[in-house]
Amino acid sequence: MADIFLVGTDGSEGSKRAVHFAVEQAKKTGASVLLANVIEWSRYEFMMSPELEQRHALREREMTRAKTEILEPAQKEAGSEVPVDTVMHHGHAAQGLADLAKEHEVSQIFIGRRGHSNLGELLHGSVAGNLSKVSPVPVTIVP
Repeated sequence: MADIFLVGTDGSEGSKRAVHFAVEQAKKTGASVLLANVIEWSRYEFMMSPELEQRHALREREMTRAKTEILEPAQKEAGSEVPVDTVMHHGHAAQGLADLAKEHEVSQIFIGRRGHSNLGELLHGSVAGNLSKVSPVPVTIVP
């Protein structure tokens, strides 16, 4: 079975560099690439019925945005020289990527060093840094 490389994408320049680097590595090794976007989303909120309906509509909008503004452009960036697929996940970015790595039995994760969450990095640490702590497979952080 061929290796699968998981690439965390968020539309940032850092994630574009990670896509290109992962594709280059996949060409050398015969791996396929799985592009992933983790939509920051907590399952645990207490709401009334009207709020739940609004939350569901927001989730649907976020999924559509992730597909059209992040995953589809990333798939175009990856090109067609290696097999490329996409996946979305809801949750916290680092843990979500680690969960996807287990679920899809990937051999390595690639992520850009700088994404779209500068304020969050200051408060909670970077996604790349947190991912390196929880990942079940090696993580390559692309500068």
